[in-house]
Amino acid sequence: MSHLRAERLTLAAGRRRLLEAVSVDLAPGALVGLIGPNGAGKSTLLRCLAGLLRPDSGAVTLDGTTLADLPPRERGRHIGYLPQSFHPAWDYTVQEVVELGASRQPGAALKIPDLLQDHGLLSLAARRWSQVSGGERARALLAATLVAEPSVLLADEPGASLDIGHRIDLMRRLREWARRSIVVVVLHDIERAALDCDRLLLLEQGHIVRDSAAAAVARSPDLDRVFGLRFERGSLSQSADAFLTLERRS
Repeated sequence: MSHLRAERLTLAAGRRRLLEAVSVDLAPGALVGLIGPNGAGKSTLLRCLAGLLRPDSGAVTLDGTTLADLPPRERGRHIGYLPQSFHPAWDYTVQEVVELGASRQPGAALKIPDLLQDHGLLSLAARRWSQVSGGERARALLAATLVAEPSVLLADEPGASLDIGHRIDLMRRLREWARRSIVVVVLHDIERAALDCDRLLLLEQGHIVRDSAAAAVARSPDLDRVFGLRFERGSLSQSADAFLTLERRS
């Protein structure tokens, strides 16, 4: 079973601290959501966990090996990173984008036909990247990330351009993947984060304020304070609370 661990990550940009002594342990079996206001450090933490950013101090280890010591190709075999957007240098077809993802893992290309069908991409396979919508690109990127079957999947706001039906399907897929792999996802939709995730990390100004079961974070007054909002808690799910924003704090 894989184990991804961040120990006291600190990262600055000029005088601004993006992360401040952040530590987190991650293992398969739970869908983990990163939530917090803009500038809290969610995407920065995710990129550090992926090995795409090197912290000023602290380290990220995968199964005891520091990510900085892993060759990029080896890191790519184990860690799938799903960015908010993808702008290729060439106007690839949807299938070629998925093939790029498959190139990270020997034998993964054999799964592409079934994967395209499973993700509803068969009719889009021959279309150029410039000819598909943002939502279609998001689905193709997910397929390109999953085709290599990474033991760690890190997704940065993957549902931002999806309609509600595809967003629910996306979260269902991530939950299924989290049963056997480490899955961490940045989310701005607090209600979906509380309903769909098993564990939530609430970030504020580069710090982890709360790291608990989703329902516990949902009930915490820290949620209201960090977002500067008042949330009305409901009981639509046994596993988490639902939210309705009432008013912004003065």
